[in-house]
Amino acid sequence: MNTLQNLHQHTNFCDGKNTPEEVVLYAIENGFGGIGFSGHCYMPYAAYYSMSLESTREYRQEIARLKQQYGHLIDIFCGLEFDICCPERPEGYDYVIGSVHGLRFDGVDYEFDGIADHFRKMIDEHFDGDGMAFAKEYYRQLAWLPDFADCQIIGHFDLITKHRDTVNFFDSESKEYRDAALGAVEALAGKIPFFEVNTGAIARGYRTTPYPDPFIIREMKHLGFGAVISSDCHQKHLMDCHFAQAKALLKECGYQEYFILTKDGFVPVGL
Repeated sequence: MNTLQNLHQHTNFCDGKNTPEEVVLYAIENGFGGIGFSGHCYMPYAAYYSMSLESTREYRQEIARLKQQYGHLIDIFCGLEFDICCPERPEGYDYVIGSVHGLRFDGVDYEFDGIADHFRKMIDEHFDGDGMAFAKEYYRQLAWLPDFADCQIIGHFDLITKHRDTVNFFDSESKEYRDAALGAVEALAGKIPFFEVNTGAIARGYRTTPYPDPFIIREMKHLGFGAVISSDCHQKHLMDCHFAQAKALLKECGYQEYFILTKDGFVPVGL
């Protein structure tokens, strides 16, 4: 069985650079056994990089067409990257990645993901400059994901550390921060079965290591989460970016296997 696969794949339906067909052809040419598309669900605060409700339906139609045309050459899955701000619950997808790119205050959603200035704006406007308060609220809201959708994978669990290599918004080594992160791990245990080791921030030059941090992965191992490896790909040539580093990180944290998606569901693959 060919186990080379990426389930966190963006296209020009949202903020990716390539069409879905270009992605499929690249995956076939480069020896992938499977490719999973995970377009950003409609996010009202981030319409410039998410799919609209109308284009979401077009996206699903296009992935269905690609399954028919290329399904004999590669496994193709139609997924979604879901945020709680989406006005539609995800139904009928092969899998759903649950992520948090913004925070909700009094029923209104605000984006923070992007360049470092977006993070700073969120912290200054909603937390009076207190980065640790921002971190705690992020993990509190991350734990809400199961209330909004049936997700199979937790996306980039500690996304708020995206700019840590260059900007120190809070002390990610402190007990206060780690307690908040591990509290979310515990809250999600048994509700979302898998998390991703995500190499996307490496590909885009923000970080030198994958998400999430080792202390989070070790607790996930302890609580029974399965792991998948994904590149959060926005350009087709980065589809398997730093997968070897991701595998090494999982081994370091005690994992002996990760999971891939097949037509029969998720199956384990030895590291």
